[in-house]
Amino acid sequence: MEKTLTLGLTLFLTLCMDIPVAGGRKEGDSGPNTRSSRSSDSKSGRCSYTFIVPQQKLTGALCVNTQSAATNHSEVAVLQAELKRQQEQLEKLRGQLEQEVDLTTEVRALRKESNSVNSRIAQLYAQLLHEVIHKKDQALEQQRVENLLLNATTQALQVSNNYRELEKKYGALTSMMSSQNQLIARLEKQCQCRDSTQATLVTTEAPKSQSNAHPNYSSEAKEMTNDVQRDQSAPPPQQTKAAHSLPTSPTSTPTDLPFISAPVTKTPGPWRDCQHVLASGETTSGIYLLHLQSANQLLQAWCEQSQAQGGWTVIQRRQDGSVNFFRTWEQYKQGFGNLDGEYWLGLEHLYWLTKQAQYKLRVVLEDWQGRQVFAEYDSFYLEPETDWYRLHLGQYHGNAGDSLSWHNNKAFTTLDRDKDSYTGNCAHYQKGGWWYNMCAHSNLNGVWYRGGHYRSRYQDGAYWAEFHGGSYSLKRISMMIKPT
Repeated sequence: MEKTLTLGLTLFLTLCMDIPVAGGRKEGDSGPNTRSSRSSDSKSGRCSYTFIVPQQKLTGALCVNTQSAATNHSEVAVLQAELKRQQEQLEKLRGQLEQEVDLTTEVRALRKESNSVNSRIAQLYAQLLHEVIHKKDQALEQQRVENLLLNATTQALQVSNNYRELEKKYGALTSMMSSQNQLIARLEKQCQCRDSTQATLVTTEAPKSQSNAHPNYSSEAKEMTNDVQRDQSAPPPQQTKAAHSLPTSPTSTPTDLPFISAPVTKTPGPWRDCQHVLASGETTSGIYLLHLQSANQLLQAWCEQSQAQGGWTVIQRRQDGSVNFFRTWEQYKQGFGNLDGEYWLGLEHLYWLTKQAQYKLRVVLEDWQGRQVFAEYDSFYLEPETDWYRLHLGQYHGNAGDSLSWHNNKAFTTLDRDKDSYTGNCAHYQKGGWWYNMCAHSNLNGVWYRGGHYRSRYQDGAYWAEFHGGSYSLKRISMMIKPT
């Protein structure tokens, strides 16, 4: 067995040594050039040997060629270029990774901030929804209160009309009782003096006292002066005049004093207007009897003789809020209020008054700090009721600002006659009667609020927009006219 293995190994080594190498020599040649041939061979090629020999059976030296093959420079260059390219790509990917990390951080921060903003928006939306619901409830409640107020105002106006009718009837009954008491007094006096000649004189002169009235008074004029502007709680002047001029019995004495008292004058009057009063020598401001020549009617008005050279006929005045100016068309037509205080002269009276001559308008305003301003218009007149008492104004001048020219050529509007240019009724929102447009730059017949600035759902105060604006209710207002 060992002999056979030795022969096989010798044959294998022999075959291996006979293989040509790159240097042109066989491996295992002897001689002086054997070492140098191996060096040359180690530079030019590589020889591999495989031994399948049991370790315990081998004896002697073995030849193993461990020389490396020659390096391929082109492949190394390609590998180095590929390695460099991959390193560049790696650096690029590393930069992109860092950018993505930064973006991820920013996205996380933005997402966190977005969540906080969303929670805040949800909170604000809940608060807003609560406020809207609350304000809607308040608006409904305010609308309900306004409807109740409007209904109460309508009922109060109806009661006022009924009361005025009762006043007229009471005045007629009082006059009748006064006449009867006077007749009874004369009859008693006649009975006492039946046998004397004086009884005859009393009997013949008594009827003359019944017709002792001013020649300019007609029955219609008496009725107008009886119903001219006065407070609702005051009795008519005709009733009081009869009570003062005629003797009465204790059962027929009136309980209320007259609402006005005319000043003592040098001339009896009546006058065309307050300028005529001033020209007649009357320089005291007060209530005077005027005769509308174009309508042949009598009315009473306040004559202002102390401002702007005097001669002004006051057509409207506000000073203490004692009179409600939220009235009907008929009331604005005939006039209402108290000539000693707050009143409205009446649209019908204004129409006939301004037909007598060419008049100018002066509006005097006073705020709650005592500052007074005025606005004058060099022309002022009204159209008749068939044209809804349409307003016509001239050129403005003054220091209050022009807040009335916007209402020029506009019809008069009240709560029961809507003649403005607005889709709704401006009188309902402004709580008064005026020559509304859409709706007002001035509202001198609005609500008299104490203190100036007021809070209301609408601009319904007595305001002049060019003087403190629409949310400021003025303290004193007077509108006056005078011939130019």
